[in-house]
Amino acid sequence: MKKIILSAFALILICQAIAQTGTAKAAAAPTASSKFFTKSGKAYFSATSSLEKIEATTNKTTAVIDLAAGKVEVKLLIKTFHFEKALMEEHFNENYLESGKFPNASFAGDIVDAKSVNLAKDGIYVVKVKGKLTMHNVTKDIETTAAVTVKGGAATGAKTEFVTKMADYNIAIPTAVKEKVAKEAKISIDLALQPLK
Repeated sequence: MKKIILSAFALILICQAIAQTGTAKAAAAPTASSKFFTKSGKAYFSATSSLEKIEATTNKTTAVIDLAAGKVEVKLLIKTFHFEKALMEEHFNENYLESGKFPNASFAGDIVDAKSVNLAKDGIYVVKVKGKLTMHNVTKDIETTAAVTVKGGAATGAKTEFVTKMADYNIAIPTAVKEKVAKEAKISIDLALQPLK
């Protein structure tokens, strides 16, 4: 009889241990998403020279970042860029970027060291990014860095900045204004992210 009671007691203890182990595993399982997106990211374009300020911004940049896969995609409509001067905006769309023919600019690539971004620890993580930038119907390989902000178990933001040559994307600058427009354009991206469910 004692053996039966002891056996039953041991069985109960084993079952409790198994249940606790299962609960612990469930609690330890990651629940946070590794995919993040925005439909209202900010982009900044500058071809400012010593003779003239040429700057434009848009807050309609879309982006998806997948930290688990190490992938990033960014896209924007050229026409959403706004300049201080209406005439400059018209020239930008009609003569330089020709947004009627080539409405979008996009980037698709890899976050090389995405695993270095720890969603369990708040902070700013600088990562390498490489991929293909398409603009004015021309696609080129680029490499840059990005700063990913983590807060509360999620990536809440990402920023990057790089410089590209106008000529690389077949963007012709008329002779009459050639000295006023920089040969290289600085592009900055600032994304406020939220989990993609």
